[in-house]
Amino acid sequence: MDQPTTPFSLRARREGGGTPILNGWGANSDYGTLRSVLLGPIDNYKWLKTSSLSKKTLRRGGVFEPKIATAQHAEMVSAYESAGVEVHTHSADSELPYQVYARDSSVMTPFGAVITNMSQWWRRGENYRCIETYERLGIPIYDFVTAGHFEGGDFNVIEPGSVLIGWEGDEGRSQEQAAKQLQGWFEAEGWEVRLIDIDPYYVHIDLMVVMLAHKLAAVCLECTDPSVVDWLRAKNIEIIPVPFQETMALGCNVVALGDDRVLLPAASGTLKEALKARGFTIYDPELSMITQGGGGVHCMCQSLKRDAV
Repeated sequence: MDQPTTPFSLRARREGGGTPILNGWGANSDYGTLRSVLLGPIDNYKWLKTSSLSKKTLRRGGVFEPKIATAQHAEMVSAYESAGVEVHTHSADSELPYQVYARDSSVMTPFGAVITNMSQWWRRGENYRCIETYERLGIPIYDFVTAGHFEGGDFNVIEPGSVLIGWEGDEGRSQEQAAKQLQGWFEAEGWEVRLIDIDPYYVHIDLMVVMLAHKLAAVCLECTDPSVVDWLRAKNIEIIPVPFQETMALGCNVVALGDDRVLLPAASGTLKEALKARGFTIYDPELSMITQGGGGVHCMCQSLKRDAV
C-alpha cells in the first residue's frame, strides 16, 4: 500500500498543542476503516504471570503449546488480510516473550505514535523494538511517556477528539502521573480527556470498554465504573453489554475493522451473536492458546492507519 509520509521524527509534538496531523498514517478513532495494522510476533511467546488471567491459567495447570499458538496467530493475520488490511509486524526479539501484544508498547494518534513506558521488567525492551519499527515504517513519534508507567491498553479513543484513559496506580500497569502527562498533551491538542482509575485486576481499560462502530461500544457493565457508563451514554453511544465471565476471557477485547466489520475471538459468543443480529460481518479466529496468556485481539494490535471519521 502506497503511503505518502510525514518525515520520521523522534518528537513531533509541539508544546502547547497545534501538532500537525500526519500525512499518510494515523487514526482519529478506533472504528474508522482499518487500512494498516501493527502486530507483534508470536515467535517467542510463552505464558508468564503477567495478569490475573495468565496467573489463573498457570495455577490451574494449563499447558502452553507453541505450534498451536503459532497456527492461531497465522489465522488472525489471515483474517486481517481477508478484510483488506495491510499487516506490519515488529521484528522478533528472543528476549521479549510478550511482544505479541503490540497494543501496549505504543499508541497511535493522528499526530504520530506515542511510545509508552512499560511496567513489568520483562516487557520494557518492547519499547525499543517499537521505536525501530516506527523508524523503519517512517511514522513520526509524537512523544515518549516519561512521568511514570503507562501501557497502550489504557489509551482508549472513544470518538474523534475524545479519549478515555485508564490508570491503576503503583501496583498496576499504568500510573496516574503518566495518565495526567498524556492528559495534558491531548487537552493541549483540543481533545476531551476522561481519566478513570480501575482495579489492577482488570489490567487495562480496553478489557472492559471497546468501540465497535460510530456511537456503538461493547462494555462490561459489571466491571466498568458507572461514571464511565454514564459518560458514554451522555455521548449517545449505544452499549452492547458483554457478560463478566466472557469479558474476563477477553470476549470484550475486540477490534473494529470499520464498515460494520469486527474481529473477535471465536469464544466471544454474546458479542458475536449481538453483532450478527445487527448485520455485522464477523471475523472470529480461534485464539485460545494466546488469550490464556492474558491478552485478546485488541491487545495484539495497534492501528497504523484508519480512515478519518
